[in-house]
Amino acid sequence: MSLEDYRRAGFGGRLEPGERPALLVVDFVQAYLDRSSPLYAGVEAVLASAARLLAAARDGGVPVAFTKVQYAPGGADGGLFYRKVPALEVFQAGSPLGELPGVLTPRPGELVVTKQYASAFFGTSLAASLTALRVDTCVICGLTTSGCVRASAVDALQHGFVPLVVGEAVGDRDPRPHEANLFDLAAKYAEVVEVAWACNYLQTGWSS
Repeated sequence: MSLEDYRRAGFGGRLEPGERPALLVVDFVQAYLDRSSPLYAGVEAVLASAARLLAAARDGGVPVAFTKVQYAPGGADGGLFYRKVPALEVFQAGSPLGELPGVLTPRPGELVVTKQYASAFFGTSLAASLTALRVDTCVICGLTTSGCVRASAVDALQHGFVPLVVGEAVGDRDPRPHEANLFDLAAKYAEVVEVAWACNYLQTGWSS
């Protein structure tokens, strides 16, 4: 099956980027970058693309929101997700594996959202914060494509934000779910865009 087959079936409509984007950096944390971590995903190559997006957003004065995962000791606030994925214990409060790498360090005034589940929106203040800022579009980078990136893109759509997933700035531990999820997101829930285009879009800033 190709994207053209999906289009003939009624999928793959076009979502136009809005005039007031925000950059959403999803869970780009050390747990996926540190080789000693059980969640290590071999995604160092996409870190440079995420850093480019962050620099472009800051140059354009565009709002930036970061997400990270944190659990109470023992995972009492992790529910079934914590039970299903035992490796999530690396995100218990105080673990350095839950921290962002230096090149993605938030600046004062930038949103940092702590979450316990896959979506950046589920059980958090993110949607309300973006709405209060008058954001209409989320440019999404982060980890991993098949997990928290996908869940966040779907929920961005469901909260009324146009989701633009930057293909070179998201990654997964296996290329097969990475490519399959980008394909499916493009068909049903989001626009998948190139990093050069996204950087220019962010750097342009808000038009109103």
